[in-house]
Amino acid sequence: MKKRKSRQEEGTVAGMNSFSEDSQSTKNPDLLSRACDPGLSSERYRAFIESISDGVYETDVHGNFLYFNNSLCRIFGYPKEEILGHNFSKFMDRKNAKKAYDAFSRVFITRRGFTDLIWEIIRKDSEKRIIELSANLILDDRGKKIGFRGIARDVTERYRAQEALKESEQRYHQQYELSRKAERNYRILLDFVPYPMVVFTVDGKVTYLNPAFTEVFGWTLAELQGKQIPYVPPELKEETRKSIERLFKEKVILRHETKRLTKEGKVLDVVMRGAVFAGDDGRPGGELVILRDITEEKRLQHINESLLRISLALPEYPELEDLLDYISGEINQLLNTEGALVILLDEERNELFFLGAAYDDTFTQKRAKEIRFPASRGISGRVIRTGQPQIVPDATKDPDFNEIVDRRIGYRSRNMLDVPLKSGDRIIGVLCASNKRDGEFNEKDIELLNMIGGTVALSVENARYARELKEAYQEVVSLNRAKDKVINHLSHELKTPVSVLLASLNILGKKMEGFPEREWKPTLERAQRNLERILEIQYEVEDIMQEREYRAKTLLSTLLDTCSDELEALVAEEIGEGPVVERIRRRIEEIYGPREGQRERIGLDGFVKQRLEVLAPRFSHRQVEITSQLEPVPDVCIPSEVMEKVFDGLLKNAIENTPDEGKIEVEVKKRGEGSELVVRDYGIGITEEHQRRIFEGFFSTQETMAYSSKRPFDFNAGGKGADLLRMKIFSERYGFRIDLESKRCPALPKASDTCPGRISQCSLCKEGGGCHRSGGTQVTVTFPPHHQKDCNKE
Repeated sequence: MKKRKSRQEEGTVAGMNSFSEDSQSTKNPDLLSRACDPGLSSERYRAFIESISDGVYETDVHGNFLYFNNSLCRIFGYPKEEILGHNFSKFMDRKNAKKAYDAFSRVFITRRGFTDLIWEIIRKDSEKRIIELSANLILDDRGKKIGFRGIARDVTERYRAQEALKESEQRYHQQYELSRKAERNYRILLDFVPYPMVVFTVDGKVTYLNPAFTEVFGWTLAELQGKQIPYVPPELKEETRKSIERLFKEKVILRHETKRLTKEGKVLDVVMRGAVFAGDDGRPGGELVILRDITEEKRLQHINESLLRISLALPEYPELEDLLDYISGEINQLLNTEGALVILLDEERNELFFLGAAYDDTFTQKRAKEIRFPASRGISGRVIRTGQPQIVPDATKDPDFNEIVDRRIGYRSRNMLDVPLKSGDRIIGVLCASNKRDGEFNEKDIELLNMIGGTVALSVENARYARELKEAYQEVVSLNRAKDKVINHLSHELKTPVSVLLASLNILGKKMEGFPEREWKPTLERAQRNLERILEIQYEVEDIMQEREYRAKTLLSTLLDTCSDELEALVAEEIGEGPVVERIRRRIEEIYGPREGQRERIGLDGFVKQRLEVLAPRFSHRQVEITSQLEPVPDVCIPSEVMEKVFDGLLKNAIENTPDEGKIEVEVKKRGEGSELVVRDYGIGITEEHQRRIFEGFFSTQETMAYSSKRPFDFNAGGKGADLLRMKIFSERYGFRIDLESKRCPALPKASDTCPGRISQCSLCKEGGGCHRSGGTQVTVTFPPHHQKDCNKE
């Protein structure tokens, strides 16, 4: 016992290691009360205790309830029998039980009570209530610690109200801090927005603008805060007023395109987006406006549209001067200048000249096109030399400025921009703009002018080539007309003396009949043969020209008709009577009359057979095999003279290009509903280069030797080169087609190479017929099926 007493006196809470332990006092509830206040009767004590609303309790030192009033039962939510004798821990969770244990232990040890312990209990219905608890130590008359007494007050509502208030205050502080943080973040965000942004009050005063606004428009927040921004152009004030009214009505405007002024007075194209925000009272508190500068965007859009329009319009100006005038006009408009020029470089003369110009004054524009100057002079000359664009802020101060041009055209250049006009790697000219109306030329203008140059350069080059070709063509046409006149004149001039010479040779031959033939006949025949060649050339020229006039024939026929009686009497007097006049008339017809007759139906197979028979004696001296395969075909409609010239010419060319012991095939066959004539030789062939030029006219595939040395149909007899041209012209005139295919003999790769003229003498062909596998030429004449209808039209 002493040991236990000693521990109690030293301050150890005996038996309080668990509130659930029992003691002797639980068996006698009044014992503790009487021991604590022996002067207070039990009945009076109970009446007083039951009259208060707070719960009154007494426990032993272990925390077991020994006494309590009804208010405590109400607060705890348990009936009295479920509280009496039970420990505090029954009515709370483990956390609160530990809290109560610690509090009562301090009272037991220190003997100092407490009045403000906040304690959460769990009622029988599981509801949690907050209790404000007071406790004091109970001592007996001997001063022994026998229990605890105190008051339990239900403060749940007050506590919750205080907690709500504290939570509200905490939430307020948190929201305030969040608001301040949000405002800081909001300002940071707005400061970093790349587009100009302004916050206005309801009456249009500035409360905030971001750095982007200052960067674009020039004003700072310090300059404009509390003020209206003077950036609305005067002509747009009414439009701005209406847009503000619309904004406050609709609350949001997503896009409004307009113009605004900068601090320096520059006009910008902008797109605006606005929104009205509400104030604390729910009414409009101001407006937030975001602006985007689209000046450059619109400029580029305008440039792209202009370049597209220019590129689409270029084909409409095939004439060089019209094209350059159009380009100059577009430069004037796009760069907003008073004058523009397209200066071209004449490389042959090393001069610059103005062929395209656009000025406000049409007389200036006209005078500019009359100017030429050396490519080494002027600012444009410098551009030609360096290949670099040139901006001239003050033309009069530039050492290369050619003021003579200004004086001649009556113009004053203040500032200039010149860029090279390039076609590939070549500089073909200069694009020049002068006197910009709004400020000075800059890098953007260089970029724009370069883009225009890149767009139009090819068209300028093509138009320039076309102009040069047209001029060259006109010159060729003029020369060709002169040539035709000369040829036609020579043709007619040759015909008469050649005919006279032939007649004279005939007379001479008759007079030389009394002399030995070997002395004079070869010379006479040679002269006669060459005169006939000249006459044949004249006939071929007539066929090719086909524009000959028969003035000589008409004149001679008229003279003959007029003087027939006198002429007949004169001839009769000299040489005797006879049909002289008629013979003269026929001779005039033969010499000066038309060489072609009317179209007629010709059976091609029979016609070819007949011509082979006629021509055979003329090439009988040649050892050339001619085979023919002539099928019946539809008739062709063509003048017989033309058909004769075509076939005779083809056969003659084939024989002259085929060496002796060679072979020629002639074939007539049907081609669909039409007819086809094929002349194929196995001769030396034609080189590829000569095949491309074979129809050009007066082009010979052989080196022509003197006509006097060889006769027609001889191998390599030479020629005038007009046969195939005449056939080509006939084909176009009479509606048939002529095609040529040829393979050159491998032993004669060059046109200058010569064939020995006999297959057996050729080193490549050791046996007869070797040429058949070497070279040859095939000419095909095709008459379409409608050819016969041409005869029905006549």
